[in-house]
Amino acid sequence: MMEVGQTATISRSYTADDLAGFADLSGATPGDHVPEPLIAALFSYLLGVRLPGSGTNYLKQELRFHAPAPTEAELTATVEITRLRPEKHLVDLWARCVAPDGTLICEGRSLVKARDIGA
Repeated sequence: MMEVGQTATISRSYTADDLAGFADLSGATPGDHVPEPLIAALFSYLLGVRLPGSGTNYLKQELRFHAPAPTEAELTATVEITRLRPEKHLVDLWARCVAPDGTLICEGRSLVKARDIGA
């Protein structure tokens, strides 16, 4: 059963090879920092696999990027439930990603529809 305040976290680093692979897929030019879509993908993973998990549908995501994410650094992404609306199967979450030194890379809000959110 989900509860307000419940969190899920993942840590991952991206290599120069990861950035080159992303550039090949997206048509972007590889840069010196982790592209924002790869950081947003960490939240997609958390929402679809861990919290709320399987069957989750994205309705809205708003992210504000505050600092570039360094390549090779272990980034930590976290989502936290801030509100549950069981009657509509809606879950509001706060998302944030930080670098190893505590630098806030991005933060924002996600709204998802989930199957079993409890009451």
